[in-house]
Amino acid sequence: MTRVVYYTASTLNGYLADDHNSLDWLFAVDRPPPPANYERFLASVGVLVQGSTTYEWVLAFEHLLEEPGKWRTLYGDRPTFVFTTRDLPVPEGADVRLVSGDVRPVFGQIRAAAGGRDIWIVGGGDLAGQFLAAGLLDELEVALAPVTLTGGAPLLPLRVESDRLTLRSVEQQGQFAVLVYDIAHQDT
Repeated sequence: MTRVVYYTASTLNGYLADDHNSLDWLFAVDRPPPPANYERFLASVGVLVQGSTTYEWVLAFEHLLEEPGKWRTLYGDRPTFVFTTRDLPVPEGADVRLVSGDVRPVFGQIRAAAGGRDIWIVGGGDLAGQFLAAGLLDELEVALAPVTLTGGAPLLPLRVESDRLTLRSVEQQGQFAVLVYDIAHQDT
């Protein structure tokens, strides 16, 4: 069964990026080698979904326009849907599909592209919040880093009550606390 998973890292006080859309805070934390569960997670993913800010950050950080072959190393042959209101560059050979508007009308295309595997909401928080508000988000997996910021992009920019979230697991991975929550759907 295809699940929609928001898999991300956050500061202790709930920010994905700082006021300048930087993730320098994340890369300053000692990171253990990728755990086996990340490899299992990635193997379960059939399609990725990103907002334009996340997509542009990945393009720049990984130098994917200059080195398009790295796309396959990062994502394999998985299609990536990017929600944007602008025309954005696409690395040569990458299956990137630029879409806009509400997530609901595009969801059928995303699910079909997943081919029965899971859908990874890579970021950002606003896009994940749109999936949650539409009743389409099934799981939140967040690696909390021992960092706090004074502002920036929030993990989720909407209120979510505890009756919607059921803690399924907690794991320490180096300095990170990885929390996995199942999300109860509400009528939308």
